[in-house]
Amino acid sequence: MSDQIKPYDRNKPYNSLPLLPPDDDKVETKEVYKALNNANKALAELKGIAKKLPNQSMLVNTIALREAKASTEIENIFTTDDELYKALTISEYGLKGNAKEVLRYRQALWKGYNDIVNNQALTSETLIDIYQEIKQVKDGIRPPQTETVIIKRGSGQLSGEVVYTPPRGAQVIQQKLNNLIEYINDDLKYNYDPLLKIAISHYQFEAIHPFRDGNGRAGRILIILLMIQKHLLEVPILYLSAYIIKEKDEYYELLKNVTTLRRWDSWIIYILRAIEETSKYTISRIGEIDRLYSRTIELVNERYPSIRKEFIEKLFEQPYISPKKLIDKNVKSLNTVKKYLKQLEETGILVPEKIGKEIVYLNIDLYNILAES
Repeated sequence: MSDQIKPYDRNKPYNSLPLLPPDDDKVETKEVYKALNNANKALAELKGIAKKLPNQSMLVNTIALREAKASTEIENIFTTDDELYKALTISEYGLKGNAKEVLRYRQALWKGYNDIVNNQALTSETLIDIYQEIKQVKDGIRPPQTETVIIKRGSGQLSGEVVYTPPRGAQVIQQKLNNLIEYINDDLKYNYDPLLKIAISHYQFEAIHPFRDGNGRAGRILIILLMIQKHLLEVPILYLSAYIIKEKDEYYELLKNVTTLRRWDSWIIYILRAIEETSKYTISRIGEIDRLYSRTIELVNERYPSIRKEFIEKLFEQPYISPKKLIDKNVKSLNTVKKYLKQLEETGILVPEKIGKEIVYLNIDLYNILAES
């Protein structure tokens, strides 16, 4: 397939956005394959270590929420860890606008995850579902009358200037989206390393910009869904948004360079480096959480052997916990739950806090681990 650069005007819809795949000589460089090897090694190590946890939901819930927070921050939507954790603990907790946005992102992630696990393939419907969940809307592919443009943010001299105009027209967008989905799903026709596919696909999705809004967040969800689809991970525990926040200027510059210069290699290396470094960060956090969990189990077994391990596991699914959410087939009485929580408070494992009319409990050491940048 030819990947010849065509004249590009950032003020006009980029309907000539090339279809995938890009030419091999744009992708297959020594530097790319070195970065690819490092990213694959780190990701495989993460997958193996995560399997060793007694309950992977200890990671999934907390890390997914941190991703939702970081991803929305890229869109200049800010909230606090504390507000989010409390929001998940008590449904009546009064959510404000930004916290709602973050939790919608998390819900969209889980919706997409369930679709990928069930279908083992990406579909247009899944992408639309993710968009609709993020934005709480009912529409789909961006209609032709919507003159979407990407403008430069910030307060500098060029603030407000158009930097990119995505393809326009439902038929054009759908054609390019269909090509992207085929490229992702068909591993016989497009036989590339999965991480190369992920890096290339993320650019293409952002360049197509298929929806009125929420494309950045949907595109970042797409990265983790493809890791699940390609069996690089079993559960969604690796997210790149925190890395992108730190290297945001480079992220947007490299996106632009693919569009204007077809510089795929630098873009791919950036994404692979993000995967490698984020994998190492997550491995470190897993180690800290696992050690804290083991120490907690040992202490509880020594002082309060009647408290089952499953009860402690739930205290590691998110930092705040409501007594009502600890009732299950093993502990059926709210009074028993409260007795256990009081005992864990006395050992310093939990700290009580009043939210509204209810007392909830904070796993303070878990909270501190997750709060580290």
